[in-house]
Amino acid sequence: MAKLQFSASIKEINTQYILNMPKDVSSQLSSRGMTMLKGNINGFYFEAPVEPDGMGGHWFAISEPLFNSIGLSIGDNASLEVEEMDTWNEPEVPEDIFRALIGLGLEEQWNGITSKSRWEWIRWIRFTNNPETRKKRIDIACSMLGDGKKRPCCFDHSRCTDMSVSRSGVLLGLDQNHL
Repeated sequence: MAKLQFSASIKEINTQYILNMPKDVSSQLSSRGMTMLKGNINGFYFEAPVEPDGMGGHWFAISEPLFNSIGLSIGDNASLEVEEMDTWNEPEVPEDIFRALIGLGLEEQWNGITSKSRWEWIRWIRFTNNPETRKKRIDIACSMLGDGKKRPCCFDHSRCTDMSVSRSGVLLGLDQNHL
């Protein structure tokens, strides 16, 4: 994939720094679902998982150290040059998922799937605000992994699954450039 150059406004949603990719740029990515990007934001290198926004576009979180380095404020436009990565960074496994995997002796199964598959399991599990539903999904994931399944089934990859910044699978605060 060729490098994509664009500018976009930095937003803050529930204490996360967010950058929505313009729809015309997002449409050039290889997937309507999650993918991995590397590139520069105002000259500072980053790698990030790029999440779907639930409306056909993509967004990513900007870490606090990167936000502080780029020298911009909320609402300012950042200049970016990005490209998709061939490999997937490892996801941070939430503690409740990790405990369940360890408790059931599923480390070998978990480590035997791809990084992309681990991201899919985590995204599917976290796509709820209901603690009981989350627990049920962890139990189902562990059962499926124990049975040799590598990915969750029946999962809409184009929805935003980070419930701290979305509602009903759609990123909060989308503007007309992203609809």
